Amino acid sequence: MLDKISPNMMLIASTVVAIGMGILVTTVRAKSAKQPASVKKILLPPMFMSTGALMFVFPYFRVNLMEFLEAIAAGLLFSIFLIWTSKFERRDGEIYLKQSKAFIFILFGLLIVRIISKVLLSSTIEIGALSGMFWILAFGMIVPWRLAMYLQFKKIQNQTEKVSTL
Repeated sequence: MLDKISPNMMLIASTVVAIGMGILVTTVRAKSAKQPASVKKILLPPMFMSTGALMFVFPYFRVNLMEFLEAIAAGLLFSIFLIWTSKFERRDGEIYLKQSKAFIFILFGLLIVRIISKVLLSSTIEIGALSGMFWILAFGMIVPWRLAMYLQFKKIQNQTEKVSTL
């Protein structure tokens, strides 16, 4: 089925989806900064995203070891920028994610890099493997970012508990 769709159409469709996801993430981030953070809100997104690994059941999306290593390395590198812009603060006895204007610019900067990379790589890597690589990149980016957020959240939470027990 997927091999009957032209690679150019798949490239365009996946780019439109990526832009839509970027807008969705920005909107969700803005709304989440208005509500207290929780462990569940921090750790559930990577768990939900992990279901995307089922794509590798189909040979069309499989990647070789080198492609996997390149994608995971890029994801880890990109996660640094997200970790850098994700900070928590205590307000009204609750822990909130701080609003960061840099986050939006970094997110869309990463999206632009991703789209340009996809266009350039689509001529040398099959679109299915490229899709798999970009899922690995995204997962390799979100897991360290969310783990860093979790550790920062727990640190602030523990500091508060120590102060309240004194």
